[in-house]
Amino acid sequence: MTNQALISAVQEPTGGVAGWAIDLMERMGPAGAGLAVALENLFPPLPSEVILPLAGFAAARGDFGLVAAIVFTTLGSVVGALALYGVGAVLGRDRTRALAEKLPLVKLQDVDKAEEWFVRHGARAVLIGRLVPVVRSLISVPAGVERMSVALFLALTTVGSLVWNSLLILAGYQLGERWHLVESSVGVFQKVVIVAAVAAVGWFVVVKVRARRSDYEKVN
Repeated sequence: MTNQALISAVQEPTGGVAGWAIDLMERMGPAGAGLAVALENLFPPLPSEVILPLAGFAAARGDFGLVAAIVFTTLGSVVGALALYGVGAVLGRDRTRALAEKLPLVKLQDVDKAEEWFVRHGARAVLIGRLVPVVRSLISVPAGVERMSVALFLALTTVGSLVWNSLLILAGYQLGERWHLVESSVGVFQKVVIVAAVAAVGWFVVVKVRARRSDYEKVN
């Protein structure tokens, strides 16, 4: 299949975003996939549910390696998240909300939703939030406003992004030319991943609490 045929094949199911993303990948290789994901973090209306499976499809075609696709898209996620963290840290809550209100395609209620998520879940919100639509990008803003430790923020963002990106890229890689099926199935897929992530975090907390109780009982 020629490049032009590839563009035609991917534009039909999802419109211009797929065509734009595949053009970046054709021009820049896996770095183009990373750039597309970085922009998706900065502009949440760009759907990672299209970009990531498409990167997997490109890897399946041999345009670049599967590992390279995962590494560059995860790097793009971290760079985009760090930029939004910086916005929150520099502007603070009120000025960030005022800016969001003026930006096209960005809803103020989505910013507030991300803030509520962060207040409710704390540091875990950065990890689990990477698996939730819209919150995935905007969770970086309240983390910056609250001046969360940059090292912890980067670690949680990297892990959450690596999990999400890998799953969608691998799905696109396995589906090949049917990569667009990932987008229609991502709702159910995403709920399963969130439940698994919450369960893993919960189990980690339980293990830590039990270990502390055991240490306390030994001392006493």
